[in-house]
Amino acid sequence: MKICKEGSFYTREYRNLFSELGFSDEEISNRLEHTWTELFYGAPEVRIYHPMDDDKGYIVDTGNSDVRSEGMSYGMMMAVQMNKKEEFDRLWKFAKVFMQHTDGRYKDYFAWHCKPDGTRLSPGPAPDGEEFFAMALFFASSRWGDGPEPFNYSGQARTILRACVHQGEDGEGDPMWDPKTRLIKFIPESPFSDPSYHLPHFYDLFALQADEQDRSFWTEAAAASRAYLHTACHPVTGLSPEYANYDGSPAEPQPHGDYRHFFSDAYRVAANIGLDYEWFRKDPWQVEQSNRIQAFFRDIEITDYRRYTIDGQPFDEPSLHPVGLLATLAMASLAADGPDAEPFVRQFWNTPLRTGVRRYYDNCLYFFSLLALSGNYRIYG
Repeated sequence: MKICKEGSFYTREYRNLFSELGFSDEEISNRLEHTWTELFYGAPEVRIYHPMDDDKGYIVDTGNSDVRSEGMSYGMMMAVQMNKKEEFDRLWKFAKVFMQHTDGRYKDYFAWHCKPDGTRLSPGPAPDGEEFFAMALFFASSRWGDGPEPFNYSGQARTILRACVHQGEDGEGDPMWDPKTRLIKFIPESPFSDPSYHLPHFYDLFALQADEQDRSFWTEAAAASRAYLHTACHPVTGLSPEYANYDGSPAEPQPHGDYRHFFSDAYRVAANIGLDYEWFRKDPWQVEQSNRIQAFFRDIEITDYRRYTIDGQPFDEPSLHPVGLLATLAMASLAADGPDAEPFVRQFWNTPLRTGVRRYYDNCLYFFSLLALSGNYRIYG
């Protein structure tokens, strides 16, 4: 596999790793469209999307029977990448009506989860939702153009980002990015981060489209996140914790659990690094990091994936989302240039969508990997 020197942002060309392995354009296109159809309109044990009324829809976390800002924003990103405007608008309308706060300390943020009927289960936000909402909305504006509110996509995205940076300056609430370090927080009130929330490739694009006064902030945030991941990922294994302090060290156990180890949230780090490298190619360390994490999992079967300390010691606790982990390891091949890059892509191609109760998170990561590895996770704008 060959990697060009410049990222897709500059060349507007996207690697198709499936094509590099010999799969035909027809096979790849059919696989992508079939997977979309399965997730959005397939059998009950596969689908995660549900229409609601005449103008709304939601993505359900099947493992928890709720609707999350994470999944809603993921669904919007899937839809805009696939040029599916109806589903995008339905998801956005649900999020806008039921999840986005209109006043108070969380104004313009989104409640992180609610029931499928829209009833909020918790008012607090989760910043990974906000950053995906904003990026998907900017892409929608570029693909389809802005319409009447709430489908004035670019304006809605700027409102979200304005809150992320400036919330609390009037004395009420907290920003989603730490003002000193320029690092994204786990939640607005927390003094630590989540490595899997770091999307420097999004921040570089925000720097081109956010409010003009905040564009330098987003440029600085992109650089800060790239540097942060160097400290959050173990130098030998490549594994990162689910929660980490601003210096990259694992965060102390929280009242709701111990997140110092490599488990579900942390799977996304490999995928995010791969996509950042594909789009921007700004950090050669990302190649080494992607090789490291693939090497760690080289001889571990998907059925044996577990929770691990970041230095690689396994717990007697199986992975809750093994297909999702495999998907992110394959997506790391966008940056990796070692001997494991090709085998992980091939293994991913040969692995079907997950079915059953736990399928939501796995299959979201699966679809993003399918988009990215086929050259279809693209920048619009």
